[in-house]
Amino acid sequence: MPKAWSKKDERQYEHVKESSKDQGASTKRAKEIASRTVNKQRRVEGRTPQKTTSGTGNPNRPLGERSREELYNLAKDLNVRGRSTMNKSELEKAIRQRR
Repeated sequence: MPKAWSKKDERQYEHVKESSKDQGASTKRAKEIASRTVNKQRRVEGRTPQKTTSGTGNPNRPLGERSREELYNLAKDLNVRGRSTMNKSELEKAIRQRR
């Protein structure tokens, strides 16, 4: 297990891995499913150390603390026109107007 995982993450990993194996997945596939499940949960909770993300960021953080990529993805979800040419502050403004 990665060092960044908590004890809860490790328990979840083992549970998902065993469940996947019980459903007929190979050991390799069960490990992959379990890892992806735990890492997704960590991303949703904002516990990943990466600077960029494919998501919209931690919803508990203010817009000003999110990366441009996170703001772009959020603007995409809100169907903001012209988002590809906007900088971070313009994306923040457009998102605030849509909310």
